[in-house]
Amino acid sequence: MSKSLPKRSENYSEWYNELVKRADLAENSAVRGCMVIKPYGFSIWEKMQRALDDMFKETGHTNAYFPLFIPKSYLSKEASHVEGFAKECAVVTHYRLKNDPNGKGVIVDPEAKLEEELIVRPTSETVIWSTYKNWIQSYRDLPLLINQWANVVRWEMRTRLFLRTAEFLWQEGHTAHSTAAEAIAETKQMLEVYTTFAQEWMALPVLRGVKTANERFAGAVDTYCIEALMQDGKALQAGTSHFLGQNFAEAFDVKFQSKEGKLEHVWGTSWGVSTRLMGALIMAHSDDNGLVLPPKLAPIQVVIVPIYKSEEQLQAIADKVKPITTELKKRGISVKFDDNDAFKPGYKFAEYELKGVPVRLAIGARDLENNTVEVARRDTKTKETVVLDGIVDHISDLLDDIQLSIYNKALAFKEENTTSVDSYEEFKRVLDEKGGFVLAHWDGTSETEEQIKEETKATIRCIPLDQKQEDGVCFYSGKPSKGRVVFARAY
Repeated sequence: MSKSLPKRSENYSEWYNELVKRADLAENSAVRGCMVIKPYGFSIWEKMQRALDDMFKETGHTNAYFPLFIPKSYLSKEASHVEGFAKECAVVTHYRLKNDPNGKGVIVDPEAKLEEELIVRPTSETVIWSTYKNWIQSYRDLPLLINQWANVVRWEMRTRLFLRTAEFLWQEGHTAHSTAAEAIAETKQMLEVYTTFAQEWMALPVLRGVKTANERFAGAVDTYCIEALMQDGKALQAGTSHFLGQNFAEAFDVKFQSKEGKLEHVWGTSWGVSTRLMGALIMAHSDDNGLVLPPKLAPIQVVIVPIYKSEEQLQAIADKVKPITTELKKRGISVKFDDNDAFKPGYKFAEYELKGVPVRLAIGARDLENNTVEVARRDTKTKETVVLDGIVDHISDLLDDIQLSIYNKALAFKEENTTSVDSYEEFKRVLDEKGGFVLAHWDGTSETEEQIKEETKATIRCIPLDQKQEDGVCFYSGKPSKGRVVFARAY
């Protein structure tokens, strides 16, 4: 059996890195900063995709696909957008290799230089809005509600599996509307979709809010976000939805003829979540023994481990278990009967615990005699002996209970680690000793925000959508403030 994981309390970063690898979620690739998502990890991502895709389609969106390569001139059309992404862009300059005349492998053919360099997409606003110019002529073409599932490249210097990689997977929605009000409603609607997914599928409580001017997406008028709290007290941005105004429509001259016959620029949005959600899932719920997965996203929701001494006993257990697995599958519950004789039950128990399987059943010869089974739940690590009659209903109810229990535990953690402060000294003390979300009055200036970030490494995660309007003074500058904002150190 492999050695135990590092303890979260001793080295949270090492615990995370080891867990990602040992639970077979992902590994580093031969390309610096890129990852290989392994089958077990990709199974979780597929479940996320499926749930989100259904939610997008329920809200009227359809999927399309746009090119990986973006002409460099496109990126420069929206000034703040190019400034926001310039340092992370991977650039294609040539299109052919040739044999090195000195016999040292292959070299770039200097005669195969591109007329215009291409950017490997860091995000797709520019190439999509250049396309929308051809798709939109009149108000009848609006709203245009498109999503794409894709990979993007941002040349990150400091990388960590799932949380920050040079290439990652995501979805990006891009919509066009005839009025600002309609585009803002779309932006807020998609934030609610992300909130519902995080809370109901990931069992992850989140704060909803608006980013400050310093933190908003490059090229957006407003950025809405959901922020989650990890077990080490750091925040993680779990999803963003951007109101783009008419910035990209003006940059790419995307106009429509209104009902009144006027030619107007359309109003845009974009919104996305990425494989970073995998990192959030791991860090919000897992423990020193391995993954703790919410049942809705677990690739295997129930594992059945037979305990036997002979082939006859194994066959008897298999016969007893078969109708149970059939009925569970009919209910949409994924179940695995692990009769692999290469590993002993104790090893299997540890492996399924490491991989976060929500429910484990163990059944042996004595259980057959007593018509019972041992049921263990991963989240609380408790066991009980249950009569086999009605076991399917029991498991179905148990999975629902585990989903809710994981959410409630994370919610209690978020509430326990949300602190209001009124002075800079208290702010710094809470950050250093406790971390978490810190609610404090802020004067609304970028200068104050930047100074706090430089001195403490804490950023304003969001101005909460449910912010209570109250007169106060900024804890840093002493200037007037109308309400508290959320600070945290973040990933």
